Amino acid sequence: MTRNVAVVGAGLMGAGIAQVAAQAGFDVVLRDVSDAALARGVASIEQSTAKFAAKGRLSEEDRQATLDRITATTDLDAVAGAGIVVEAVFEKLEIKRELFGQLDRLCGDDTVLATNTSAIPITKIASATDRPEMVVGTHFFSPVPMMALCELVRGLHTSDDALRRAREFAEQAGKTCIVVNNDVAGFVTTRLISVLVMEAVRLHESGVASAEDIDTACKLGFGHAMGPLATTDLTGIDILHHAASNIYAETADAKFFPPELLSRMVEAGDHGRKTGRGFYEYG
Repeated sequence: MTRNVAVVGAGLMGAGIAQVAAQAGFDVVLRDVSDAALARGVASIEQSTAKFAAKGRLSEEDRQATLDRITATTDLDAVAGAGIVVEAVFEKLEIKRELFGQLDRLCGDDTVLATNTSAIPITKIASATDRPEMVVGTHFFSPVPMMALCELVRGLHTSDDALRRAREFAEQAGKTCIVVNNDVAGFVTTRLISVLVMEAVRLHESGVASAEDIDTACKLGFGHAMGPLATTDLTGIDILHHAASNIYAETADAKFFPPELLSRMVEAGDHGRKTGRGFYEYG
């Protein structure tokens, strides 16, 4: 496949995708809407690769080569020559549809358009284009350089070729892939974690057990590396709330409806590690 990749969205997720692609030898265009957003994205890549180098997992030569393969820009036209474009913007359907309409006009007919959504059906995003067969879900996990999984999702009209090329890209970037064949909201992983998190929050909210004990139960009872509430703090309470709300809106299934405590935490700005407070406090 082509060695040219574009990543649209330079937040932590977009920066992480750009990093693993560049480490795998791809030439990467990293695009965002402002110089400030790009600077934060590039800084996170520099910090992440420095940690890998300090731990001996990446040589200084390879680290510099990784950074050299990334071109940061605010010009959306710069993505036009990529063989695959991975979108990693805010998890809101209207924003993604507007962007995919622009990508459809800019990119060649053979370009794979990939969306890094964790819950929105791919078909809803693909319908903003004239090439739904070339649109595929590539759900990476944060922090991307550390997490081994990529969830590949077929839209209703995603072609076998688009899925194959997305898989080749993700695997060359070091990820193990699973394939979601039916375009259900939340796919596999977000559905599973949402059910677990919503029930864990309800147990905590009703005073059945503390956050610490709920997480300990899942770690020692089920062999989870992290408990569901600590995972929510890491991922972002606002992000899990938004994902579960999206699934509930699609399914009307009560098990996905966010408990009041989760909604109040979002409103209060207690979003987990990134704000210093969630189900736990962080110094």
